[in-house]
Amino acid sequence: MCLTLSLLSPSRAASTDAAALTASPAAGALAAAIPADATARRIVEDADRIRFPAEGFQVDVRIVTTAPGRDPDEHRYRVLTKGNDSTIVMVTAPADERGQILLMKEHDLWVFLPNVSQPVRLSLAQRLTGQVANGDLARANFTGDYNPRLLRTDTIDGVRYDVLELDAVDNSVTYRKVLYWVRESNHEPYKAEFYSVSNRLLKTCTYGKYETMAGRMRPTELVMTDALHQGEQSVLDYGDMKLRDLPDKVFTKDYLKKLE
Repeated sequence: MCLTLSLLSPSRAASTDAAALTASPAAGALAAAIPADATARRIVEDADRIRFPAEGFQVDVRIVTTAPGRDPDEHRYRVLTKGNDSTIVMVTAPADERGQILLMKEHDLWVFLPNVSQPVRLSLAQRLTGQVANGDLARANFTGDYNPRLLRTDTIDGVRYDVLELDAVDNSVTYRKVLYWVRESNHEPYKAEFYSVSNRLLKTCTYGKYETMAGRMRPTELVMTDALHQGEQSVLDYGDMKLRDLPDKVFTKDYLKKLE
């Protein structure tokens, strides 16, 4: 799959029916409860810090997409991130796509293509490769992009998980609605479901293979499964994560030509 084409093709962005969530007085009271909202936000923040460092960091990501009747498709990326608002995604493989770079600043996203003088504006919800949207790599944290609400606690294989509903703060974020399972005891992410405008399940992401990277245990494998097309999935493997002091000037259009 050519990255240039896939970046410019529409992705199935997620949304939610907000009216249904607040139709009953009880649901409205729960959403308005300050302690519950504060608890949900703390859980999401803790889970984000488990997935990625709060400091500037670099990580390599390998994505393999499989589907019935097709050969596996592999892409590799190097991601530089500072906070939740500044990210560079560099394509390192395949060779014919090397040199393509995504730059995210806040909710603005551009792709820089070799031999093209001007960057192309993109949406975070547009497809990067396989089941992976641009925002899944460029803006992967949920803190700040969603208003969380604690729905319930589920027990799965004897483990208790807090189940949170994440409602997008605006239409610029990657998904409109997310259901998020987080381990109750330590706030490790377990699973996320992403929904469409009509509240239809689009894809599911599971977080696994916890290993020590950049000083703490983190999920190193994400499996994104398409809910609309049976058997289609993308596996994201994270490795060689390291903390880096990344100055703000790195995350500018003018600086990208200096990157190797």
